[in-house]
Amino acid sequence: MSTTIREQLRSLSFLEGLTDTALHQLSRLVKPAEYECDALLFTEGTERTLLAIVVSGAVAIEKQINGRPIRLATLGAGEGVGEGLLLDDSTHGTTARALTDTSVLEISREQVAEMIRETPTLYAALVGRAARAISQRLSAVDATMVGRGRALGFGGRHVRVEHDLLGEREVPDDALYGVQTLRALENFPITGVPLREFTSLIEALAAVKEAAALANAELGLLPQETADLIARAAREIRGGRHHEHFIVDMIQGGAGTSTNMNANEVIANRALELSGRARGEYQFVHPNNHVNLSQSTNDVYPTAMKLALHSQIEELRRAMSELAAAFLAKGDEFSPFIKMGRTQLQDAVPMTLGQEFTAFGHTMLEDVQRLEEAQALIREINMGATAIGTGITAPAGYAEAVRKHLSRITKLELITAPDLVEATADTGAFVQLSGVLKRCAVKLSKICNDLRLLASGPRAGLGEIDLPAMQPGSSIMPGKVNPVIPEVVNQVCFDVIGGDLTVTIAAEAGQLQLNVFEPVIAFRLLAGIFSLTNACVVLRERCVEGISANPDRMRQFVERSVGIITALVPVLGYDTATEIAREALASGRGVYELVLSRGLMTREELDRALNPETMTQPQSTAAAPAAR
Repeated sequence: MSTTIREQLRSLSFLEGLTDTALHQLSRLVKPAEYECDALLFTEGTERTLLAIVVSGAVAIEKQINGRPIRLATLGAGEGVGEGLLLDDSTHGTTARALTDTSVLEISREQVAEMIRETPTLYAALVGRAARAISQRLSAVDATMVGRGRALGFGGRHVRVEHDLLGEREVPDDALYGVQTLRALENFPITGVPLREFTSLIEALAAVKEAAALANAELGLLPQETADLIARAAREIRGGRHHEHFIVDMIQGGAGTSTNMNANEVIANRALELSGRARGEYQFVHPNNHVNLSQSTNDVYPTAMKLALHSQIEELRRAMSELAAAFLAKGDEFSPFIKMGRTQLQDAVPMTLGQEFTAFGHTMLEDVQRLEEAQALIREINMGATAIGTGITAPAGYAEAVRKHLSRITKLELITAPDLVEATADTGAFVQLSGVLKRCAVKLSKICNDLRLLASGPRAGLGEIDLPAMQPGSSIMPGKVNPVIPEVVNQVCFDVIGGDLTVTIAAEAGQLQLNVFEPVIAFRLLAGIFSLTNACVVLRERCVEGISANPDRMRQFVERSVGIITALVPVLGYDTATEIAREALASGRGVYELVLSRGLMTREELDRALNPETMTQPQSTAAAPAAR
């Protein structure tokens, strides 16, 4: 057995250059182990217990980024996994997952300790190889950890040759995408925002591909084994894996074909891995022939857009509901505090601060309802339309079969459009949604304007409320604190409002049987919803929940305002009230003071007349008012 292991060790590139003596010493330490596809060798954050050298198969090195696993590297035969065991006692910084059935030779922590005692020369040789391998791997991680301004794509020494209509190209072997994605990467360096930034769209594309594979198998067009592999790969993507391979720019020519092919190629290559085959062996699972069977970009892309938008709208509705609840809670807290209401930036009539904040909450809840209505519109899909809505290349029964599977996968009551030709050319649902988002943004921005006005000062402005201080406000003026949270939400709202014009123009520019500008529509809508959702969360957590009132200042404004005379008309009569108002304006004295000095009312009578409970009619905070 030792001789067999020694021969295996001799063939492994990780150990290249070791002497026969060193290989013999190592053969007595390593133990063979087998891992099934998807089995974990070790997990991020756990104690280091093993170093493995891959004999056959493949291992993915993954790291959790923003809650989802990102593949940093793919290791094959001859490469080491978990070499950090030789270098220090820290926990694993990554997760190692078998991509196929994989054979390895393992060294445990205890055996490393034995090596240090008994064969320090061997240990030193392995440490050098481990350091070199880790260094090379880190230099390749650039492809999966890129930020704005850094090159996209996968590197590495190993490539595979793929071909398409335009000829052959070398594709990095670490990449799950293929030649058509590579061309799109080169052709569309536009926004610097790749598809992988929009996880909801990636997961929606995967759901569509899974449903299509199952429908094709059900109708006898696709072997069940192939359909199962495609579905399994798609489910991994829906679970958050492999998103780093979705690298095409969000804005692209071709009506979304590059995005569709990016999904087709990633799923095909992952399906090949799951079957124990090499990436690029498309004769077994083909991006077009199998993953894209019975489909076109023109039904896949808009359907995936709608599914992604639906899930993101749900998050926005939740964030807006929570923000509305925070405003309503402040409405209850501030209900005892009388203040002046204002119209046209002039004193109007008294109200309570609680009424003002309750109104903020109710206006937000109105738009939560409008978003729900927009969601209902985008649950109509055009799967089965293929290129222009005629269903060419899709078999009879496919549209209903794919709708059924997609509804089950997404847990949404999807319906197939009654006229697929109309549905393929029409972008009306996106225009409708964009208009609702603009409405949300306009109203939210108005609320932020009000918060900034109410908190202005703090001594030379209104100063009726205090916003939580988040950061120093000036590089030159000591003590200045700015309303930075409402300001940033204002800017998000401006962006969403401007995005509505982009969506409108792009929808209008569609021609004949297809709108080729859906990529920019998707980009603006998905980005707008994402930003607006975050803005609602930030406004609630870092502003609204910490707002405090200045009741004495508000009361002072009320007592000096001419506007409170309106509340006294039922007691004094219109003519007397008008005379008091005229004198107040001419003399600069307050209505409160004049009424008392003339003996028209006692202080108790005046306070009772100006009591918030008798002077105003607070609205219930139990439910939003009827939609207008």
